[in-house]
Amino acid sequence: MTTPAAHTVSMAQFRQLFPVTDCINVGDEVCVIDMKYEKSLEILRHPCRFDGFLVFFCISGRLKMTINLTDFDVVEDSLFVTIPGNIIMVSEFDESARDSLHFIVMAMTREYMSGLKVNMPQLLSRGITLLNNPCFTLTGEEKNVAKKYLELASDILRSNLMYKRECISFLISSLFYLAGGVIERTVDNAAKASGGTKADRSKEVFIKFIEAISEYHTVERGVAFYADKLCLTPKYLSKLVKAASGHSAPDWIDSYVLLEAKNMLRYSGMPIKEIVSRLNFPNPSTFHKFFKLKTGLTPLQYRKM
Repeated sequence: MTTPAAHTVSMAQFRQLFPVTDCINVGDEVCVIDMKYEKSLEILRHPCRFDGFLVFFCISGRLKMTINLTDFDVVEDSLFVTIPGNIIMVSEFDESARDSLHFIVMAMTREYMSGLKVNMPQLLSRGITLLNNPCFTLTGEEKNVAKKYLELASDILRSNLMYKRECISFLISSLFYLAGGVIERTVDNAAKASGGTKADRSKEVFIKFIEAISEYHTVERGVAFYADKLCLTPKYLSKLVKAASGHSAPDWIDSYVLLEAKNMLRYSGMPIKEIVSRLNFPNPSTFHKFFKLKTGLTPLQYRKM
């Protein structure tokens, strides 16, 4: 029996996975979940997309999360962040120790995030780290502060305070600066270890480029399309992307298309002709050549692995 391909999970669907007593929220925009082992978590054992931001704070226990077909260990005192468009899945957890599993999860829609008082370009200028490694181990000080933030967010959401929505919005804005500091520390430590330098403003364009790819990669694969979206020339966009990431713009576009193709081949039973259509290739032959060039395998060979 085949596993369904990655499907998009809305905030309302995500909230329904958990008992009402463990999930507190402001409408369908933001919620904080006290997550322990639940049978409903089995839905996350299959690949899915959450069309928003998810922040997992691990209090105890361990999960292996798969993001875009790459595995990451989420362990005690770690913070795991996913951004819109990522394909996520709980790929492994210890059944014998499931009673120790305890996470605090904050979920926010893309629309909610756009309305926060946060300088996202400033935070995301170092955000390439989230693409390479979305899991961070917190220091003792960071852990204590993060725990207080989440407890306060829970208290506000449970309250009958006036202006509750405004209170939680500013608190979450502040929390994102805390998370940004953790990312900054991680990046700086990695740069010192490798003798590298701090990221420059090209990272800001790169992050916007990645956001556009995550939305349009099944429709458009040309650099000119994305350059137009970002109000840049293709040549200048290519230069900034290369400077920020070390990889070319076409390579990044192809990587997202390839990830989507692999996901459909591995987790769905849909005919290859349908995959070709969904990924907007002109014909099966073109898709076959693309996939073989990138993987060394034909689509059928990859499906049978």
